[in-house]
Amino acid sequence: MKKILSLFIVAILALSLVACQGAQTSTEGTETGGTTTSSTINVYTRDSSSGTREAFEDAIGLGEGELTSAASEVSSNGDMATRVGQDVNGIGYASLTTDFEANNVKPLSFEGVEPTSETVLDGSYKMQRPFNYVTRADGDYESDDKQQLVEAFIAYMTQSQEGLTVVQENGGIVDMTNAVAWSELAANYPVLNQDNSGITIRTGGSTSVEKVVSACLQAFQPLAGNVDYAMAQTGSGDAVPRTLGSEKDGANAIDIGFASRAFNDDEDVTGALESGEICKDAVVVIVEANNAMTDITKQVAYDIFSGTKTSFDAE
Repeated sequence: MKKILSLFIVAILALSLVACQGAQTSTEGTETGGTTTSSTINVYTRDSSSGTREAFEDAIGLGEGELTSAASEVSSNGDMATRVGQDVNGIGYASLTTDFEANNVKPLSFEGVEPTSETVLDGSYKMQRPFNYVTRADGDYESDDKQQLVEAFIAYMTQSQEGLTVVQENGGIVDMTNAVAWSELAANYPVLNQDNSGITIRTGGSTSVEKVVSACLQAFQPLAGNVDYAMAQTGSGDAVPRTLGSEKDGANAIDIGFASRAFNDDEDVTGALESGEICKDAVVVIVEANNAMTDITKQVAYDIFSGTKTSFDAE
């Protein structure tokens, strides 16, 4: 009887060991302490109105309807960086202006070329796009003073040595060749010499441009009689409707709209007081900081985002 009981206990222990091993196997692919045993790729993408998404898909040749249905859609450039940085198997794309270290993400080289100011300006880094702006029409402002302040801000951001330096320090890629001192430009805008604390410049559009625009507005404010500002960045597709289109007189109206791409043919900006380019930017593929990848080719990026390649290990 004792022998039978001993054999029974041994059998129970053996079954328990097998069950534990099975439970351990079933947890593969879950995150534990910032690591994972699975290499299945989790794809992240922006919404369809995003200029970053348009530039990225154009660069890798991803056509309409080809994006994998498994992709998770995120709301902004910052949201993209946060989500990928929290996912050891994540991959997405973001602006070069992103604070990669703070978000625990790593930017990849593209076709063997590192994304830098130099490689964007010389054209060797191919995944790039412009940061553009558009304003309301001439005379379509709450006051003449406000219109003049908008004009002054655009001049500061796009023409002055001081403004372009702020753009550059916040990730925008600029050519300083024709930049002039702000003191020379400021003389054209007498409104700067008065108290403008009761006036608010409202901006919207691309979330990728937000870091550059915010820094420029902060630097411009004390130079412009303490003019106030309010930012409501919602995506490149909103820049024209909120300045010149269907939303320009509603609750979402803005004075300056920004796009992280060129304006499309169906976005008529000819009626704007001003429109043009602030700087250039690179779109970069990002992965979680501990991912072994350092470079990605156009073909591999296409395969991942179309769903053909689903594992970081698979060739």
